Amino acid sequence: MSSGLYRAVGLMSGTSMDGIDAALIETDGEGHVHPLGFLSVPYGEGTREKLRASIERALGVEAPGADPLIDAAAAEITALHADAVRTLLDGAAADVVGFHGQTIAHRPERGWTWQIGDGAALARALGLTVVADLRSADVAAGGQGAPLLPVYHRALAFGLGGPVAVLNLGGVGNVTFLGADDQMIAFDTGPANALIDDWVLAARGLSHDAGGAIAASGVVHEEVLARMTALDWFALPPPKSLDRHDFSLNAVSGLSFEDGAATLTAFTAETVRLALAHLPARPARLLVTGGGRHNGTLMRMLAERTGIPADPVEAVGWRGDAMEAEGFAYMAVRRLRGLPISFPGTTGVPSPTVGGVIFRP
Repeated sequence: MSSGLYRAVGLMSGTSMDGIDAALIETDGEGHVHPLGFLSVPYGEGTREKLRASIERALGVEAPGADPLIDAAAAEITALHADAVRTLLDGAAADVVGFHGQTIAHRPERGWTWQIGDGAALARALGLTVVADLRSADVAAGGQGAPLLPVYHRALAFGLGGPVAVLNLGGVGNVTFLGADDQMIAFDTGPANALIDDWVLAARGLSHDAGGAIAASGVVHEEVLARMTALDWFALPPPKSLDRHDFSLNAVSGLSFEDGAATLTAFTAETVRLALAHLPARPARLLVTGGGRHNGTLMRMLAERTGIPADPVEAVGWRGDAMEAEGFAYMAVRRLRGLPISFPGTTGVPSPTVGGVIFRP
């Protein structure tokens, strides 16, 4: 660290459970952000199976607690995250690691959110300061605990003009609205890739619909889509957040493989259209990050159903694959500096809240 700048590593394993993203940035936790490195390490199928089993176990509990199956999965992913950091740094120095961990259940309505991964063990393994458990303080204060990336979107979008809407399409979708006078609004929009991934995995053993090719060969069943979007949740004003498993495949269970993929893809696009109605102004464009931006059928449906051009964030020079990991590196530095990472307009927390627990080696 020099001149108030930190070299920070950020680690993210998303709800798609496909692997670990690790990013290295230089930042002051405010307006200075300089990307330095990035890598993505896929999970093996054995690890994914353990995480799926952990999620199944977590869905049946009243609150987080010790569990041999979940604890074993946590230890395994912690070791894999340590390996990812070593590979990324390759002997170079870093000041702090932002460790998101793996979300296995998100229940802010019950006062908790559960990300597994051992921050203390990671700090010992790496000999570096680690900031982990980044969502719990927000939930404990009455917030939704998600989304957290808006504070990083704000740093990246400085100078772009406004209003700007950043749409993140991971397992769950969320949108960040950046308006005049530092206005920042964010909330979950609905399932993004999660249901599509679940559909193609269950039917054909595929991890995802590559490029949206399966959906492109199917037909959207608008009557099924209408039933799916009739849920009261979509009409709720923000702030609001979702667990990956709050929605199921039941509505499309009778459709063909291709038509199910098409209808689920349209569902993601339609939930974004419904979400935009909650924004104070209509954005001129959607800047799309997350894996969903690689799905050409989804991107086309987004533009058609919202009437707003949808562009990958690379169009403005951002690194879409690295953005979430970079964001947690940025938030780790903000934690060290005592700066908030969540806000009334982003998670519904009553006041700006500093998040994360610091673990020293």
